[in-house]
Amino acid sequence: MAWNWQHKDWPGFTYDKEVLTAYEKDFLQKAGILYGSLRHIDNEGQDVLKVMLMSDEAYKTSEIEGELLNKDSLQSSIRKHFGLKGEHRRVSPAEYGVSEMMVDLYKHYQGPLSHEQLYKWHGMLTNGRHDLLDMESYRTHEDPMQVISGAMDRPKVHFEAPPSHRVKKEMDDFIRWFNTAEKGKDALEPLTRAGIAHLYFESIHPFEDGNGRIGRAISEKALSQSLQRPTLIAISHTIERHKKKYYEALHRNSIGLDITHWLEYFCEMVLQAQDHTQGMIDFLIEKAKFYQRFEGMLNERQEKVVARMFREGVNGFKGGLSADNYIRITGTTASTATRDLQKLVQLGAFLKTGERKGTRYYLNINRSSAVM
Repeated sequence: MAWNWQHKDWPGFTYDKEVLTAYEKDFLQKAGILYGSLRHIDNEGQDVLKVMLMSDEAYKTSEIEGELLNKDSLQSSIRKHFGLKGEHRRVSPAEYGVSEMMVDLYKHYQGPLSHEQLYKWHGMLTNGRHDLLDMESYRTHEDPMQVISGAMDRPKVHFEAPPSHRVKKEMDDFIRWFNTAEKGKDALEPLTRAGIAHLYFESIHPFEDGNGRIGRAISEKALSQSLQRPTLIAISHTIERHKKKYYEALHRNSIGLDITHWLEYFCEMVLQAQDHTQGMIDFLIEKAKFYQRFEGMLNERQEKVVARMFREGVNGFKGGLSADNYIRITGTTASTATRDLQKLVQLGAFLKTGERKGTRYYLNINRSSAVM
């Protein structure tokens, strides 16, 4: 079996443009609605959204690769990179590094892709590592670069990348293609360019580690360049929710050069990521409306619980807020908690479901556009 890079026409990917037309149109339409919605959020709210989305992406892009980081530390690190106020937390080298890469991508998406930028991202991602032969440079080891699974004595090879001695030449070609496919006569549609960029880069697999995270960052750079603003869409969040489908799509398109199936998958994934971001924006708009509606009507305990519930995000408290939750958050008595909760329901701030021990409370906001 020949891998895609072993075909004589490599990297001459082919695909059915007609299949992608509707996806490209939907992407631009959703992008317009998304950025129109941002006008309804104040500067502080936009900072909150930016930090929430970027920290979640940093967390999810690492989780896809099996690395679990601390969400609060990621948020703290990203806020620090943007010069925003926040609590001082101990941040691990891995958390600092992926946060630094996400912020660098956000701030410098406009420039052309270069070897130097990729080396810089790799250095950020491998911050604190001592187990790699090649850091801030492409791989040089003689062993085959393989993606495998299964037992050590009977490994299953899902993909084998070009040998290390070919990587620099392959990356020269990739970077030239990426930069020329943005504008001019060779320009591609946004989703098409970003989708090809991701598969093309992953097929070369130029680094000893970190290829998946850098490949997804390259896709976001391509989309941001097309829109001429940072995308702030939840690509890694969406991929991680259906990780098996992502790897299946990559594997299926690692053999031949017709990548229509991959681009269909990629387009659908990005559109879902846009929906998730739109849901978060709508949630922040609802949050602002909630505080305006009940300004000066809640006591200190109630305000503390409401703030805690909003921090849980679009999906809120899993299973709803119970009286016991209220007591733990506020440190109050059961009788006071009961009175506070009844008042919140009477005001219309909370919605109540169930009875007795099964009673649960939810914020009374419009969740019609929230993406679960």
